[in-house]
Amino acid sequence: MAEVILMPRLSDTMTEGVIAAWHKNVGDTVKKGDLLAEIETDKATMELESYQDGVLLHIGTPRGGKLQVNDLLAIFGKAGEDVSALIAQNTGTANAPAAVQTAPTPAAAPATTASTSAVDVSAMEEVVLMPRLSDTMTEGVIAGWHKKVGDTVKKGEVLADIETDKATMELESYKDGILLYQGAQAGEKILVNDLLCIIGQQGLDIAPIVAALKGGAATASSVQASAPAAQPVTTAPAIAATAPSTTQVVNEGRIFASPLAKKIAKEKGIDLKFVKGTGEHGRITRTDLENYTPGAATSAAQSTSATPSMVASVPAGTVSFVDTPVSQMRKVIAKRLSESLFTAPHFYVTMKINMDAAIKARTLLNETATAKISFNDMIVKATALSLKQHPKVNSSWMGDFIRENHHVNIGIAVAVDEGLLVPVLRFADGLSLTQISGSVKEFAKKAKDKKLQPADWEGSTFTISNLGMFGIDQFTAIINPPDACILAVGGIAQEPVVKNGQIVPGNVMNVTLSCDHRVVDGATGAAFLQTLKSLLEEPLRMLA
Repeated sequence: MAEVILMPRLSDTMTEGVIAAWHKNVGDTVKKGDLLAEIETDKATMELESYQDGVLLHIGTPRGGKLQVNDLLAIFGKAGEDVSALIAQNTGTANAPAAVQTAPTPAAAPATTASTSAVDVSAMEEVVLMPRLSDTMTEGVIAGWHKKVGDTVKKGEVLADIETDKATMELESYKDGILLYQGAQAGEKILVNDLLCIIGQQGLDIAPIVAALKGGAATASSVQASAPAAQPVTTAPAIAATAPSTTQVVNEGRIFASPLAKKIAKEKGIDLKFVKGTGEHGRITRTDLENYTPGAATSAAQSTSATPSMVASVPAGTVSFVDTPVSQMRKVIAKRLSESLFTAPHFYVTMKINMDAAIKARTLLNETATAKISFNDMIVKATALSLKQHPKVNSSWMGDFIRENHHVNIGIAVAVDEGLLVPVLRFADGLSLTQISGSVKEFAKKAKDKKLQPADWEGSTFTISNLGMFGIDQFTAIINPPDACILAVGGIAQEPVVKNGQIVPGNVMNVTLSCDHRVVDGATGAAFLQTLKSLLEEPLRMLA
């Protein structure tokens, strides 16, 4: 008798899985222990082994398809067995979708013949879907294509730069072939698991593939529209020939460019400050360098200089504004922090800490330290040690249960031009001040250069947000879920303090702990701050 296989829960937070690959086709004989499929969860891509013998009669979704936990994944049975009733029972319909494979039965031979004309996207190695490049990614923006339609692509070559909610990442090709189709142009968005591109051999008819993956909306004419994308490039030399030979700076300060563009610029000796970027937010791409001439840079600079003068000429009293599209990072910040603030019952406890002893200790440490120790490094170290003494503050709200973490992974909020990133300092309680200093500096540089990887920002158990360097005395921060708390650190300022019955000037720092009341109570948060205060006011205890 045929047996139904449902999508298993492969991680504690998994609600759905994406089929990264099928290792068996409908009609194949499967033995217990054989690799059946690769499932992409919210944590990782995991191999799913068969736990029984039989013939694979039906698959619930093709490669790249998404299934909820406990949805129909596959059906095993004997060759020729009719599974239509099981499919209807588990999908709520008597007819299986066109893109889903079901083994033919002897009685259904005519129907099988008719269905062979349908596009079987599950078996197509040519189709490349938008991958999930971070744990919170739902869509990606094409920052730039490194290959044009018609270009030959080799395995390992960079196809495109994808802007996620966390960073801009390079996407490499995993096969050889010719780029036949691009699902979006530079600056456009693609949802995770939507069609990104098609790589195959010359002559492949891609119109039915695109139509199948886009719900039939695409037509042969619309598919062909992606091919002439490179035509405007041919006009660039003619225009540039009449431009002046002088060059003008068009980029000042930090320059945004793809890694490949930086490499090409270095090889050709091109100074990127003269190159006008056409990517999102003025990002310089490979195409910009291929089209670059000194004259083009001058004309681009002149055209951009016209914009400020136009804005400046707006008469007083006239309504004027600029609409900026919401970036991927800003969307996720808005979504996650709104959910946190309106879901988690926040409460706040604030404490003043006398930093006189910490200032003296830091001065002494920096006289001999191999790396300069900052006040933030000392705060991170003191926080990590305090969390070991107060594990409830180092806990996570998991919905149905509270996870008390034994390890201390501290997220360090880093401000970047596009928003906020929180790289994670792992096992911070076991790191020295020098190690913390080096790691934090490296994370900050990688964040600003958009070089952080998903592993760098996952797994925090507590977060620190420090605005003291901006002259902020005190503020409250929104908890970074699933953490139970976040520490908001203000600047160090001189205030009158009482010592030995005398009022004297002292260096005081305000810290505010935001707590999720579902996990942490007021007394627990206060006790944590008392421990933190004692460590910073007697910093030698941190070095013991």
